[in-house]
Amino acid sequence: MREQLCNASSWEDRFALVDALLADQWQAGSRTAGSPVDPEVAWAWKRILVSRGQARVDRLAAEVGWSRKRMWYRFHSQIGAAPKRAAKLVRFDHAIHRLVAGEHAARVAADSGYSHQSHLHRDVVAFTGSTPATAIGQPWLAVDGIAWPDRIASQRTAAHTPAQLQ
Repeated sequence: MREQLCNASSWEDRFALVDALLADQWQAGSRTAGSPVDPEVAWAWKRILVSRGQARVDRLAAEVGWSRKRMWYRFHSQIGAAPKRAAKLVRFDHAIHRLVAGEHAARVAADSGYSHQSHLHRDVVAFTGSTPATAIGQPWLAVDGIAWPDRIASQRTAAHTPAQLQ
């Protein structure tokens, strides 16, 4: 999949590949229904989301009474990514959206748990293949309007007060 994504010529092609993969996994999952996500894995995932990717995997494992290795195996088998990788993606997602909103990179890096601005820069390059300045103008960030229409609609409503509409 990674090779196919790298070889894709556009973001539209990359999204089509991911859509196809998710559809295949959904179909496979529906055939093997009955294997729910462990409550510990669901709890760890929620903690990763709430912490915006800053939760430490060893602490999550300890809090549910599992070893780090067991957490890694169960999480990876049920979520599809290792917990540390999932946390890194969540942290990146939060950071890139703050950069798009116009926040200063050093502040975003510090607030998002990066050790320094160049650490954030390396993650942006690793995930997007481009520098932060280039990445923040990419159209793939616009998918939030599709993925989160309620959030986008509430942001638009809040931005347009009655005085602005007249």
